[in-house]
Amino acid sequence: MSVLDSEFFKSDEAAREHLEALRWPHGPVCPHCGTVENIKKLEESPKHRPGLYKCYVCKGQFTVTVGTLFERSKVSLRKWFLAVYFLCSSKKGMSSHQLHRTLGVTWKTAWFMTHRIREAMRELVASS
Repeated sequence: MSVLDSEFFKSDEAAREHLEALRWPHGPVCPHCGTVENIKKLEESPKHRPGLYKCYVCKGQFTVTVGTLFERSKVSLRKWFLAVYFLCSSKKGMSSHQLHRTLGVTWKTAWFMTHRIREAMRELVASS
């Protein structure tokens, strides 16, 4: 079984659930005030984007992507996970052009993604 056959590569919902399990193993945490109580997942509707939570302590809304390299991106989490996988598993690295062809996104989007991923890797290495 290939890594690409993993459940979190199958759909955007599965990718979001996987990221939530990684970031919040004991339930959602408000990135604004840090509380773990009085947080409710809002129903998915035309008014609310998928995976939106509301903190009833600070009245803020948030998703699992707040504070991550995926924040404020219109690219699906599934494509982000694939991009991270390809960049980390490629022996000689991967160019933005190759990523754009592989994921089916524009070159500008692939360039944006590779820069965010590489910056996150640089911060990770610098902190260890």
